[in-house]
Amino acid sequence: MGHTFVWVDIPVTDLDRAIAFYSSVLDVKVAKEGGPGFTFGLFPHGDNDVAGCLYEPEKVDDNQPGRQGPLLYLNANGRLDAAVAAAEKGGGKVLQAKHQIGPYGWRAIILDSEGNRVALHSEP
Repeated sequence: MGHTFVWVDIPVTDLDRAIAFYSSVLDVKVAKEGGPGFTFGLFPHGDNDVAGCLYEPEKVDDNQPGRQGPLLYLNANGRLDAAVAAAEKGGGKVLQAKHQIGPYGWRAIILDSEGNRVALHSEP
């Protein structure tokens, strides 16, 4: 069976700011890509990885950055403390400090630079 989740779109209001934020927090290069009439920030991924992007919704799109709705868990494995520090430095806010989630590891819940609530996760 393949992954249940295959892609994620994270809405942003300032694409360049969001690319800088996530590149710093996740310690990866979020690439600015696109084509005629559209631009997005692409998270690095391999052939079979679940992946996603940052995008600025069009005015007709109901999807906007926000604290409500699904909680996305982003991989900060082995560097959760550094990821939380980078989030705060990059204009984010810690909503829940690093805490254990039973046998599933550790997480911190942050508000990103755009106002989205996301979880940073590290394995046990």
